[in-house]
Amino acid sequence: MAWRVGVDVGGTFTDLVALDEDRSALWSVKVPTTPSDPAAGVGEAVAECRRRCAGPVRLVVHASTVGTNLFLGRERLPRAALLTTEGFRDVLEIGRQRRAELYNLFFERPRPLIPRRYRFGVRERVDPSGEVVVPLDEAQVTALGEALAREDIQAVAVCYLHSYRNPAHEQRTAALLRACLPHAAIVLSSEVDPHYREYERTSTTVVNALLVPVLSAYLRRLAEDLRRLSIQAPVYVMQSSGGMATLRAAAALPAAVIESGPAAGVVGAATLGQALQIGDLLSFDMGGTTAKAGAVVGGQVQVVTEYEVGGTVHAGRIVRGSGYPVRFPFVDLAEVSAGGGTVAWADGDALRVGPASAGADPGPAAYGRGGTDPTVTDCNLVLGRLSARGLLGGRMPLDADAAARAVGALGRRVGLQPVELAEGVLRIVHTQMVRALRLVSVERGYDPRRMTLVAFGGAGPMHAAFLADELDIAAVIVPPAPGLFSALGLLAADVRRDGVRAILRPAGPQAQQDVDDAVRDLAGQLIRALQDDGFRPDEIVVQRSLEMRYRGQSYELAVPSDRVADATGLFHRRHQEVYGYHAADEPVEVVSVRVTVLGRLRRPPLLPGQRAAAAAPPAEVRPVFFDGWRPTPVYRREELAAGQVVPGPAVIEQYDATTVVPPGWQAAADPSGVLRLARS
Repeated sequence: MAWRVGVDVGGTFTDLVALDEDRSALWSVKVPTTPSDPAAGVGEAVAECRRRCAGPVRLVVHASTVGTNLFLGRERLPRAALLTTEGFRDVLEIGRQRRAELYNLFFERPRPLIPRRYRFGVRERVDPSGEVVVPLDEAQVTALGEALAREDIQAVAVCYLHSYRNPAHEQRTAALLRACLPHAAIVLSSEVDPHYREYERTSTTVVNALLVPVLSAYLRRLAEDLRRLSIQAPVYVMQSSGGMATLRAAAALPAAVIESGPAAGVVGAATLGQALQIGDLLSFDMGGTTAKAGAVVGGQVQVVTEYEVGGTVHAGRIVRGSGYPVRFPFVDLAEVSAGGGTVAWADGDALRVGPASAGADPGPAAYGRGGTDPTVTDCNLVLGRLSARGLLGGRMPLDADAAARAVGALGRRVGLQPVELAEGVLRIVHTQMVRALRLVSVERGYDPRRMTLVAFGGAGPMHAAFLADELDIAAVIVPPAPGLFSALGLLAADVRRDGVRAILRPAGPQAQQDVDDAVRDLAGQLIRALQDDGFRPDEIVVQRSLEMRYRGQSYELAVPSDRVADATGLFHRRHQEVYGYHAADEPVEVVSVRVTVLGRLRRPPLLPGQRAAAAAPPAEVRPVFFDGWRPTPVYRREELAAGQVVPGPAVIEQYDATTVVPPGWQAAADPSGVLRLARS
């Protein structure tokens, strides 16, 4: 028996799933995340896996929060420098004219990631066509390299004007700097983000440079820990795009793996949809700290090309201008502070929920680890939707009295009885989560009523039916191991490499020639890289897309074609879907071409099938609050037989999650192994 292992580090739990390659066995474990040292939780989970799973490990895929934590102030930034064209030293500080809080007179922009004393203008200049206007001052670069060596600089970002057209000056600068700084990371914008818009390109390059020392050290430790556990298998890291990268590729482009964990869940949802022949899905992932929504349309995970790390999230959106722009493909996600550990509090006489979270330490009051603030988990326990026997099959007992004290104390402050307060907290978080789901559906031009909701995460199935009612969604799918589904989704991804080339021409024959040249060049480079990683030609798939806009627009839309004439028609239709209008008589520009190359791995099936032979009676009946207290049957999911229908109200418990079936709904145990929730 050979195993594939996926490890996902979340804000509250670190999840591991081990799936044997023939899908005859699935083993899983959840351990508390160690925020101060995420690798410790990973090591604990992997060590437990090695003790319990006999046989070799063929593949390890990992998703981490290390990159995110760096820009949330949870880790110290490495000492880094920026070399840019003379006169552009302050581009990081000038940024764009976006104000994250338009009417706040005291708003302060995020501080530059590199202080001004480590930002240097270099005498050189290339024009927009790539012609050299001012030759590179190599003596100045060498002098700067020697000075930076004395400052113990760990990383240098190099971002010269128009280097996306001609990277020669950046490449020569890198060679000179490496002679002076042999142990520092030298990161070039022409390699990281060969795309126009100076501020975004500089920001992306700087973010990547700062991450290289941190993530490289983390990945080295991960590889060493795995070797100590006698695991010699290839190790991959989930990227924010929903594809995997080798350790070497992730260490070189760490900005591409910042949001790796949340992406895995959407990839898993897309794979599940393919198995169930459902093309349009909304993924809903509710864990201990946040709730995240994503979309799968026509079987394809929806991806955006820009993100702001360390930014403020409001109603599911990253507030523009509140963080640091990064231009890499990111799975299109909306995130809200509405996890199981999200704290409820009083604002005068008003009830508020979030954004603070009890996290893994101390966690909700019910965890019995010293937490005293009421959380969403405490409210679900007070309402009877969670069992006092606890989580993880009873391995993590819950303290119902502590939860009741926390909820009762807040209730007295706002004049509500404990049950009223608990129900009010859940209504508030449902409103927040509905906003996130609307953001990735309605606001992207998709009708959620025509989509299926896939609910996962430790808390997702408890709330999914209530959200479906709000959005008029007819069907909800709960995967076989919902609390571990993001970790399982890691095993459903392909290896992915992306390339981009600026075009900046009116849509027409000359643009087509430039696109063809760029596709040929980029695809060749990316295919060779995957072949170096061991992929055969028949395992490699090439995807192409164009980013287009109407002339005069500031931003563009991506369409899945590299044929300019066809893409123009697709662009008009996509503009209509997103913005509600299109202008067929307006000239269209091709801004850039993107090439994605996938290395296909054999995907293990994610559906185990329903194994129980006979319909199971309830394991118990307990009072649960819906529109009042109701005697509610509680089932064990592993005991449900294929085709068994459970009418609501009901609660279905399993090791890693609890599914709540409200009145007016029913749950059916599908022969594939999923639970299908629908209105009765």
